[in-house]
Amino acid sequence: MNTETGIRETLRTFISENFLPQSGVDSFRDPDSFMEKGIIDSTGVLELLEFIEEKFGIKVEDEEVVPENLDSLDKLTAFICRKKSDVSP
Repeated sequence: MNTETGIRETLRTFISENFLPQSGVDSFRDPDSFMEKGIIDSTGVLELLEFIEEKFGIKVEDEEVVPENLDSLDKLTAFICRKKSDVSP
């Protein structure tokens, strides 16, 4: 799960199970904007952040809660990989 592919798949599963049913969106591609497609709203971002912190053992700082880090599967995966490499010994 700590590989980039593992992280991406874990995130895809979580987003697909927790956000797609309510959004009315059938699927999404890795570069698709969650906000533009209506997959995740502001409340969903909080739920997503909680999942990320618990599942991957990282702390997301307030200044990191920006679309550049969180608004697509590609951006989210890259962000988590960066955060994990920062805390690795």
